[in-house]
This record gives sequence, C-alpha cells and structure tokens, in this order.
Amino acid sequence: MTRFRIAELRTGRARPFGPNGEPSAIDKAPRAGPVPAGHEGLDGDEQGDRRRHGGPDKALHAYPLAHYATWAADLPETAARFHPGAFGENLVIEGAVESDICLGDLWRIGGTLCEVSQSRQPCWKLNLRFGLPDMAYRVQQTGRSGWYFRVLEPGLIAACDTAVLQDRPHSGWPLDRVARLLYHDALDTAALAELVSLPGLPESWQRLVAARLATGQIEDWSPRIKTPE
Repeated sequence: MTRFRIAELRTGRARPFGPNGEPSAIDKAPRAGPVPAGHEGLDGDEQGDRRRHGGPDKALHAYPLAHYATWAADLPETAARFHPGAFGENLVIEGAVESDICLGDLWRIGGTLCEVSQSRQPCWKLNLRFGLPDMAYRVQQTGRSGWYFRVLEPGLIAACDTAVLQDRPHSGWPLDRVARLLYHDALDTAALAELVSLPGLPESWQRLVAARLATGQIEDWSPRIKTPE
C-alpha cells in the first residue's frame, strides 16, 4: 500500500474538558481548502496539554476512517459517537490502517513531507469523549489508535489530497507490530532492543523502552488511561 487519501482535515481550539476543566482541543472541526502545515502542526490547531500533546513529534494526528464502522459495530450502544473527528484527529485517513503504516515512513501529503513518528498512546480523555470508562484501554488493546506525523517539509494540506509513500526505512515495524509490543508482548527484550535502536524514535519512547529493558517491568498505565477522580 503506497497511497491513501485525506478524507477530512480538522483543527480545533483548546477548551475546558474533563472533571476538572482541563483544557483540550480534542473537538476539532473540518477545514475547507488548503491549510498550512508546519513543524508544530496545522495552522489554527491547538493542544490543551503541551507536555503530552503536540510538538514536532506529534505535529499531525491521523486516524483511519475504516475504524469508525468497526467501533460502532463493537459498541452499538454508543454507535452515534463514532464519526470522523471523534478521536480528535487532524487527518481522517481513507485507504490505510495501522498495519499499512510503518514507523519512519516518509509520506508526501499535499505540499508537505511527513514522517511517521509514533503510534498514539490513548489517554483518559477518550473515556469522557465516548462516555465509556474503559475506552482508552479498549483503544490500547485493539491497536486502533491512529498515529502521529512529524512535518519535515512544511507546506499546504487539503482534504482530498492523496498521500504518496516516498520511503519506508523500517519495513519490519508496521504500527500493528508496535502496538503488540507496547501492550501485549511488552517484555519481549529482543524486540524492545530492536525498537529502541531505530533512528528517529522519539525521546519519550526511548526512555520507556530503556526502562523496560533495565527493570524487566512494565510501566504503570493507569495515570494515562484511567479518568481522574
């Protein structure tokens, strides 16, 4: 798979969200026409928590359109909530899912050159977004998380643009394999050692993998996936 389509382009402003009114820009609206994309993301897009969201390693969040029908079938009681943009993505992707995308992929999207930097690690805000106390855990376990791009060459992106694969330096690391290692085969030391050696792996992921290798233990996921009291 060497092409996919941008079905929608979305941006949002940070607003109070959650039990303590923490700011979040998860509610993003469609954008018409070309939008500038730079190293920090799309023009007009915000992040509520810059410690955990945004920045060059998380400039653009992509989510596959195909997953929405799957979620609606899995969770029919909340099916109406599963629509494009519901996961707070900037790019609604048509024609690709995680198994089609590898860490380090270079994609030409409109006038930009983008690099796949990491999978999304879901957080508790998804629990509130979908009205399900374990939604972040479900996303984590299924691997239907979407992914992030770095913007290596800024330019314009528009809905209906076709993304074209330019290079795939790590063909052995599709994002579904990454999810299995992070959350299922979490102490596979050989795979962890291979992952941490990949050029361009974000520093936060390097620290995570190094800690697992050093301690033989899995980090505590609960602060990330459990909704604060």
